[in-house]
Amino acid sequence: MEVSADDIVETVRSALLVLDENLVVQSANRAFYRTFDVTPEASIGRTVYDLGNGQWDIPALRRLLEEVIPSHEVVEAYEVDHVFEMIGQRSFVLNARKVFRPGNGVPFLLLALDDVTETRKAEVERDRTLKLAETIVATVRDPLVILEGDMTVVTANRAFLQLFGVTDAQVAGRPVGELGEGQWGVAALRDLLLRVVPDSEAFDGYEIEDEFPGLGRRIFKLNARKIFRPGDAVTRLLVVFEDVTEARLLERHRDLLAAELAHRIKNNLQIITSFVAFEIRRAAEPCLEGYRAMRARIGAVAELYDVISRSAVFGPVPAEDYLNGIAASLRASLVGPESDIVISVTAEPLMISADHAVALGLIVNELATNAVKHAFPAGKGHIVLGIARHDEAVTLTVSDDGIGLAAVADSSGSQLGSLFIDAFVRQVGGVLAKGTGTEGTTFTVRMPSSVLAAV
Repeated sequence: MEVSADDIVETVRSALLVLDENLVVQSANRAFYRTFDVTPEASIGRTVYDLGNGQWDIPALRRLLEEVIPSHEVVEAYEVDHVFEMIGQRSFVLNARKVFRPGNGVPFLLLALDDVTETRKAEVERDRTLKLAETIVATVRDPLVILEGDMTVVTANRAFLQLFGVTDAQVAGRPVGELGEGQWGVAALRDLLLRVVPDSEAFDGYEIEDEFPGLGRRIFKLNARKIFRPGDAVTRLLVVFEDVTEARLLERHRDLLAAELAHRIKNNLQIITSFVAFEIRRAAEPCLEGYRAMRARIGAVAELYDVISRSAVFGPVPAEDYLNGIAASLRASLVGPESDIVISVTAEPLMISADHAVALGLIVNELATNAVKHAFPAGKGHIVLGIARHDEAVTLTVSDDGIGLAAVADSSGSQLGSLFIDAFVRQVGGVLAKGTGTEGTTFTVRMPSSVLAAV
């Protein structure tokens, strides 16, 4: 099958002109007519400078056609930027080639015009955005670097260079893991940075602590974001280094002070319980029950501060540790090592708000104390302290396998204990329910989830 030159010309996407040696248009393809909104009748037989309203009569094109082409067989990527009357501001890349007809020494000129206007606009916008970004980067007070996808440094701002005492030449093009003496070469950090590239995940608050040359021991918090350049498929990472050394040291110092304070409060409360225990040995029989109840209540509060001192922070209180501490205090103050009354704990891994911990502990103490005193006339039984979460509520339970409430005669002491329990239940916003029978008693306090520490 024979393919003509005209067929080839018409399939080319670029606008094409065929000019004779006098720069007169011999033919053009549809892409040319469509691009410049002209017709064959208005183009063929006219010089290129006369096309349209003479918009091609411009110095850049005259230089190409009259100075460059006569001395060259081929011209590539000659760019013309001009405001054309019919189509406005345009940028064209021109490629020209002299073609000789067989048997004829007279050449004609094949001229291809590619519209690169949008590409040039994108490049201008990219450069403008890049300059703006560089200006922003330079003015950010926190140390900042931009990384290529392979984790090599593109640039670092002045704050980074000044902090680490390096020059741009010393960091540009180097892998981030090799900066300084390799402090940034942490596997976990590299994994985080590499995860940002394919998954578009930003990360905030990753901390790294190390000895840095000239700086001493520092703690930096890192935040990273993927960034794109308009008109460019290259992905880069923006990484900000925030020096949080002072803040972290203050937090650690605060935690140590909190733990020490809690420990001292616990010791002082234990001293008070020792005084009460001394009075118990001297007190008359009618006063013994009151002294023992007082000792148990003080012990319940002391257990809270014991848990706090071991967790080294005034914050959420682990429910299981707290209940175990109260159980131990009850065994020591009310049961004794030779007793057949067992106190155990069943607790979910919940964190109690410090604001509600004292009231919750005193509820448990009062209910368990009543069970120890009244549920087991034979001196043998089992008490279970429990806490669990159900939907949007928290349930606190104190169960025993004793004789049941019906067999227990009220006394002034137990009535006073009930008043305390009701007050503490109201304090935590809870509701108290009880179930009892010949096989034991269960007290349940249903509380809102606000008694738990916010996660």
